[in-house]
Amino acid sequence: MSVEKKAREPCCSKLKMFLFAMSCVFFAKAFQGSYMKSSITQIERRFDIPSSLIGVIDGSFEIGNLLVIAFVSYFGARLHRPRLIGIGCLIMAVGSFITAMPHFFQGPYKYETTLSHSINPNGTESALPCLANGSLPQDDEASRADKQAECEKAAGSSLWIYVFLGNMLRGIGETPVMPLGLSYLDDFSKEENTAFYLACIQTVGIMGPVFGFMLGSFCAKLYVDIGAIDSDTITINYKDSRWVGAWWLGFIITGVVMLLAGIPFWFLPKSLPKQGKSEAEKKSNAQEGEQDTFIPDNNKQSSKPVEVSMRDMAKEFLPSLKQLFSSSIYILLICTSFVQINGFIGMITFKPKFMEQIYGQSASRAIFLIGIMNLPAVALGIITGGIVMKRFKINVLGAAKMAIVASLCAFCCMLVQYFLQCDNSQVAGLTVSYQGTPQVSYQQNTLISQCNTGCSCSLKHWDPICASNGMTYASPCLAGCQTSTGFGKDMVFHNCTCVGDSPLTHANMSAVLGQCPRKADCDFMFKIYMAVTVVGAFVSACGATPSYIILLRSIKPELKSLALGIQTLTVRTLGGIPPPIYFGALIDRTCLKWGSKRCGGLGACRIYDSVAFRNTFLGLIYGLYILSYLFWGVLYNRLSHRQKKLDLKNQLNQDDTARATNGSGKAPSAIIKCNENPDQETTI
Repeated sequence: MSVEKKAREPCCSKLKMFLFAMSCVFFAKAFQGSYMKSSITQIERRFDIPSSLIGVIDGSFEIGNLLVIAFVSYFGARLHRPRLIGIGCLIMAVGSFITAMPHFFQGPYKYETTLSHSINPNGTESALPCLANGSLPQDDEASRADKQAECEKAAGSSLWIYVFLGNMLRGIGETPVMPLGLSYLDDFSKEENTAFYLACIQTVGIMGPVFGFMLGSFCAKLYVDIGAIDSDTITINYKDSRWVGAWWLGFIITGVVMLLAGIPFWFLPKSLPKQGKSEAEKKSNAQEGEQDTFIPDNNKQSSKPVEVSMRDMAKEFLPSLKQLFSSSIYILLICTSFVQINGFIGMITFKPKFMEQIYGQSASRAIFLIGIMNLPAVALGIITGGIVMKRFKINVLGAAKMAIVASLCAFCCMLVQYFLQCDNSQVAGLTVSYQGTPQVSYQQNTLISQCNTGCSCSLKHWDPICASNGMTYASPCLAGCQTSTGFGKDMVFHNCTCVGDSPLTHANMSAVLGQCPRKADCDFMFKIYMAVTVVGAFVSACGATPSYIILLRSIKPELKSLALGIQTLTVRTLGGIPPPIYFGALIDRTCLKWGSKRCGGLGACRIYDSVAFRNTFLGLIYGLYILSYLFWGVLYNRLSHRQKKLDLKNQLNQDDTARATNGSGKAPSAIIKCNENPDQETTI
């Protein structure tokens, strides 16, 4: 037979090895990134910094990405792409180890407390919550100065800079993974397989956050100085807002995983034969660059590729950049992406804190639930989107419709979340008065009441107790407690005068350590909230693969890697750096009680106004998503207009070919097939 048989692809081809390696590195980088997100609260408390500064630290990853991504995407596309990805993995592992370094330089963590201790005649120790005026121990000026210097040295509050630098280094190392890896895969795979391969990589990658959040939940339950102190002496547990988990341990684990994930890339070749080609075609195509897409390339030469020097590549950079940004569709894609990423990054960064403050969940439980419920739903959504694209061979315009519908459905789920609210925690002097009535505004003097004026209480510290009347007090002293029994977490306070003065008075005027739990109806509301977020996560993820395909199929082949790199650069710069900062700054404005640093000054926020927090957090997300839909509308209009032009051009070409063949009396079957399916060129 004259028709050449296509060579059967081996089960362990180098392309499949690359696909496996890419899946591993996507898992590892998602594992690292999600653990960083899950540790935000612990880092904030350990270094006593506000949410706005933690937003800067979180944005340092994008800052590192910004520094090198344009050059890596452009020059790296013509160099050894797998090896560059391997170098990036090594840099990310080093960045993770640097992030964990401050723990080994800092002294033991000392949480704020207002309790003073005394030794009873029988040798037992008891706490003295309420001290009479003037009975607090006084230090002379020299002693205070020595303690201040010692405190600043031990606290190491500026060591958060190491976390900033380590996260930035991770951003630099992550740079080559997506633009070079995805373009490499798209170059050497069948065109109809690209969407499915992308979905497979993203699905395996999304399992990284599942394990990352689970690791974050586990580490959040371990005390920061685990093994170095006696756990029986700690008076707080992992539900307390002063608790700091072993945040540093997870960064060491994620660094090792990333180190292992980068090993296969050092052994993969610079280029591969085109998938599905015959043996002769593979030989002629083995050294070619990027594959054709549905955009025609009339200037394509069949000659052998010529080695291009770095100098020539540099000269071509600016013209290529100009050509890329001359596409209105590409610009609209970038605008749509960075607006949606703003909302997503802000949401995922502070979602554990949102669940903690609105629904009374502990930080570790919030992180755990995100990991085992939301993220698997995202993975299922991504693979579903890829299967639908492959099964129905959806073209670029269909991909845009699919992405828009998925985003709108997810937005409806977010709107429902606004109505799933709980009341503020009842904290005397903050959210309610000491008489139980709602507090109109918070000031320092509202913490002082007639029932605790006889005590010399600190108004700066947060040391909450839960009284028998169901109300939380900022400290045992402010509750007017006179005596205590027990030790460590089992300490119980008695004869609390403020508890006796409240309208919900109890014969037993006692209190225990920690905040009071929320009402039972809040737990029910939280279950509905989790169900809604899981559905929203699945629907939103269904549009992830179509969005990638729109980008890959809407630009010229030779600009593919550069386009991916510039898109990642822009999205990371405008969509990754600002959101944690301005989300954090606005969330800080809803704080009711700031903690106090060991050496003086405001520390991390201990409790927020849950109603103001919810309005600020969800309001920002709603505004950003509505803006993204305006861009989606314009983008869809442009894609539709271009699709009509392409269809018209194809029809004219077919008519010309038909007339030519009819004139010679020959009508090949290929023309009949093309007429039956005029959209064939634009399918995926």
